[in-house]
Amino acid sequence: MWRMRVVHATGYAYKSPVTASFNEARLTPRSDNRQNVILNRIETAPATRQYRYVDYWGTAVTAFDLHAPHTELEVTASSVVETDVGEHPAETVTWEDLRSEAVIDRFDEVLTPTDYTPQSKRIARVGERIAKYHDPYEAVTAAANWVHSELDYVTGKTGVYSSGLDALRAGKGVCQDFTHLSLILLRSMGIPARYVSGYLHPRQKAGVGDTVEGESHAWIQAWTGGWWNYDPTNDVDINEQYISVGVGRDYSDVSPLKGIYSGEGSTDLDVVVEITRLA
Repeated sequence: MWRMRVVHATGYAYKSPVTASFNEARLTPRSDNRQNVILNRIETAPATRQYRYVDYWGTAVTAFDLHAPHTELEVTASSVVETDVGEHPAETVTWEDLRSEAVIDRFDEVLTPTDYTPQSKRIARVGERIAKYHDPYEAVTAAANWVHSELDYVTGKTGVYSSGLDALRAGKGVCQDFTHLSLILLRSMGIPARYVSGYLHPRQKAGVGDTVEGESHAWIQAWTGGWWNYDPTNDVDINEQYISVGVGRDYSDVSPLKGIYSGEGSTDLDVVVEITRLA
């Protein structure tokens, strides 16, 4: 069991004063059977009115709006979270179970293609090969292995709007791309699969009290009788170093900050994530 503090600071600078902005932040870690949120607060400068709700996918959202002219906006989320290793489902299902009407109906939303995870005949053929030699539980790691072998981790080759197929064509990508490509492959096999956003502490042997530059991260959850997590970018099971925040069909359901503003010009965006192991 680890205890970590995460500080995620995002700064926007506008070229001309913005008269109003409306924003949603998905920056609150989840409390579930693997992690426990001890503290979470989201602060903005300038100060804003906030309200919180839980979205359709179970992610905590902090909504805030600002109606005074401003040229900068800073959003800082601070959390303290206890984490444990990931659990695997006690029961596993067969391919026949996954093809049943009950399962397809129950998990329709996380089996259906999206803009980030479009259908692909080539990937479906890979899925057929994997399914031939593995049961659904084994197929999840086999799918992540394949994605890990197809993509090199390179920043700057894909963008925030790139799909999993864009990354496959480039042969390069970041955690968002590894995750989207894994989702395409799993869904093609009929395995319900979700996108998870969160943070990864980069050091397994982190000293207590050391603050390091962390990173926003993404991985998958697959359902093979129960939901469980796997990280295709690093091709590993998740452990105490992972803090999960949002869950959804793809990145668009879990983006850390989104909003609209009234004003001219583009914005400069600066993001800093610091993680400290407390215990």
